[in-house]
Amino acid sequence: MHLLQVSHLQKKYGSHEVVQNINFHINRGECVALLGPNGAGKTTIIKMILNINKLTGGQILLNGKRHDQMCQFIGYLPQHPTFDPWMTGKELLTFMGGLSNIDKEVLEQRINELLDLVGLGGVKNQLIGTYSGGMKQRLGIAQALIHQPKLLIMDEPVSALDPLGRRDILELLKVIKQTSTILFSTHILHDAEELCDKILIINQGQLLVNGSINQIIEETQQPIFIIQAPRIGEWTHELVNEDIVESIELTGNAAKVRVKNIERGRNWLLRNITRLQLPVQKLELVQESLEEIFIRMVKSS
Repeated sequence: MHLLQVSHLQKKYGSHEVVQNINFHINRGECVALLGPNGAGKTTIIKMILNINKLTGGQILLNGKRHDQMCQFIGYLPQHPTFDPWMTGKELLTFMGGLSNIDKEVLEQRINELLDLVGLGGVKNQLIGTYSGGMKQRLGIAQALIHQPKLLIMDEPVSALDPLGRRDILELLKVIKQTSTILFSTHILHDAEELCDKILIINQGQLLVNGSINQIIEETQQPIFIIQAPRIGEWTHELVNEDIVESIELTGNAAKVRVKNIERGRNWLLRNITRLQLPVQKLELVQESLEEIFIRMVKSS
């Protein structure tokens, strides 16, 4: 049984459908990224899982039960967590643990373990108002984990951080994913590649892609040939309307030729290079990156 099962999820505001028939699942122990440009529907989906936004249609099951009956088993880090600046890190976690009815002795041990895990053990008695942005993000992760949730959900966990803070949080998440099930939204593809077992690409409320990174690249990538030669623009101008060509991008004296079939494309290119006597300086077959797949799919959806 899947830990999280999302079936035919739909959300409407009046006549505007912002989430359209979304289906996916998350297994125990997986780290899954919800990818998409700003406004794609990522936060809306997260808020429906959290039962903050009501469903217009569909169903969400957590551990086999309706998600609105299981919210105590979800840990949540919002995109911009805010905490009372006059509390200490330890006081905040004590308060959050009390809301979850955790036994005091168990809670004390849990707080110390979590603060050490997120690298705040040395500043646990320091006021939150003195914490940096990265420290507050670490504290937010600790509060989301205080009640040992079955699923940790994070909305854009590193988007507001500087490069050093972002790297620290990514390294922390690598540790947390070893013992937790994680769903996080992002528009930074490198983070998804580095952390995740599976990615979901969303645009305009529709699920475009669902699978592992290797599976997605294997199933959706298009062959790309890089050709470098003088007068490359004149040559590609003659070929742009060929049926085998998906697209041609020119940069200086190099062309990136995306074709529909690798074997046919290679034979076609070699024939035309010979026919037009193109003085080729470089001919290379390259693999389409996850970022290129993402951009292509979002533009075409």
